[in-house]
Amino acid sequence: MNSKEDQIKKVLTSFPDYVDYVWNSIGLPNATPIQKDIANTLQEGNRRLLIQAFRGLGKTYLSGAYATWRLLRDPNEKILIVSASGPHAVAISTFIKKLINEVPLLEHLKGRSDQRDSVMAFDVDGCRATVQPSVKCLGINSQLQGNRASLLIADDIETSINCATETMRAKILQQINEFDSILQTTDNASILSLGTPQTGDSIYGRFVDKGFLVRIWPSRIPEEPEVYQGRLAPYIEDMIAKGEPVGTPTDTRFLDADLLEREGSVGKTYYKLQYQLDTTLSDADKYPLKQEDLIVMDIPKDKGPIGVSYSSGRDTLLDIPNIGFTGDTLHGPLYIDKEYTDYQFSIMAIDPSGRGADEMGYAVIKYLHGKIYIVACGGLQGGYDNDNLFKLASIAKAHSVQKIVTESNFGDGMFDQLLRPILKKVYPCSIEEVRSSKQKELRIIDTMEPLLNQHKLIIDRQLLTGDIEGSLRDPQALSYGLVYQLTHITRTRGCLRHDDRLDALAIVLAAIVEMVGIDEDDAMKEFKDQELQDQLDKFIGDLTNPKWHNSSLGMS
Repeated sequence: MNSKEDQIKKVLTSFPDYVDYVWNSIGLPNATPIQKDIANTLQEGNRRLLIQAFRGLGKTYLSGAYATWRLLRDPNEKILIVSASGPHAVAISTFIKKLINEVPLLEHLKGRSDQRDSVMAFDVDGCRATVQPSVKCLGINSQLQGNRASLLIADDIETSINCATETMRAKILQQINEFDSILQTTDNASILSLGTPQTGDSIYGRFVDKGFLVRIWPSRIPEEPEVYQGRLAPYIEDMIAKGEPVGTPTDTRFLDADLLEREGSVGKTYYKLQYQLDTTLSDADKYPLKQEDLIVMDIPKDKGPIGVSYSSGRDTLLDIPNIGFTGDTLHGPLYIDKEYTDYQFSIMAIDPSGRGADEMGYAVIKYLHGKIYIVACGGLQGGYDNDNLFKLASIAKAHSVQKIVTESNFGDGMFDQLLRPILKKVYPCSIEEVRSSKQKELRIIDTMEPLLNQHKLIIDRQLLTGDIEGSLRDPQALSYGLVYQLTHITRTRGCLRHDDRLDALAIVLAAIVEMVGIDEDDAMKEFKDQELQDQLDKFIGDLTNPKWHNSSLGMS
């Protein structure tokens, strides 16, 4: 038997070897040990299998490769791809077509001119003519009845949007119940589900009851393996048994720094769900915004330090009453640069609800070198009366804001029309409406959690202590306080009695992030480069100045 025949036999009998062959054929790096482990699990041929792997691992590529491996072994396979949306399912189907077109061993599967050939549904050469195409893709909310498959691939059917409520999750689970009626009765017929949990009440937690074998590959060696209830992949179990320290990356492609960057980007709660695949949210996880992630300091009015560094150590611990949860402390900066410069931006946001028991929330921030300085945040009762409008205009003037952004979901722009003439009298500046259709609690947390995790937010000490003292002085006013709202918000709709101040802060933070992005290192480098250039320009200007030149020669 020649080497080519040996290779064909090898990839036909071993899916991990097939993955290596395919990856090399299309120019991808060799499969990592964890990808090989998933491939081994796929080869076992479990009739119902749920693979939970962290984002970025390549599980969708593996599922596409698995589909072509099944077709290579039997061109009469009927593969149905179901995803959260039609476009994502199409992306998987497109990848399968790419493999058939580009991988030499699969060339004979290219469809003939008389066969179906679209990304939504296509046939492979060598298959029997049937109503069901070789490969078909659908969204999870599509009409599933009437389809038949020997391999059903359910890829990322849960998203943060389609499973946001219990009712929505129940609808998805009802669709999943249709899978069994779709599956053929052949010996090799199987359902392969791949996904990442999006909520603490993930639908994937109910797959065991539906007869699925569940295997989980988190991004790091978990601190509490027992929370996975014996569903960790053997590969991960082996790493634990060999004494790999807690927190060790499980995939060789991801360094510790890479994962820390991702955690900072998505937030601790989402990282726990999407990278550690841990749906057991503690009380601390349920309240994702931590006051300990703030930097507390006296903020100058017109200029800020070119650099401020964070610390959570005992040396920076502040003696300020804690109205958050136990252990959630407040800290001053570790270091403040002695050099100061003008703030780059100052923006104000207003949440113009202010009816009944609600407040009209406002917040003012200033921006410098990747840090966001919270200089004002409060609430006004009494709705849209002139006194409140003048107060807001005066606050904008006091902080020299360049722009005011307002939440437009309430009043259809009426608030802006009332505020504009007041601003014209008191402090002319631009005003802009912003609108969001996202659930308020999710919008607030998704905006603020990454900034807090990366310690980008600096709050004025006087503002903070005034807010806390006001909350403690009057228990009835506790729920109105910014710090209380920040520390007690959850992802549950309507979790806070009042959220106006926190909402205003989230609105202005979203505006500044959209305007400038947040990259502290780049901002500092740009500042230093400009400072050096200014010094150089001044030096060259002095050298070329005739007065300086004559003076240096003693001729003035």
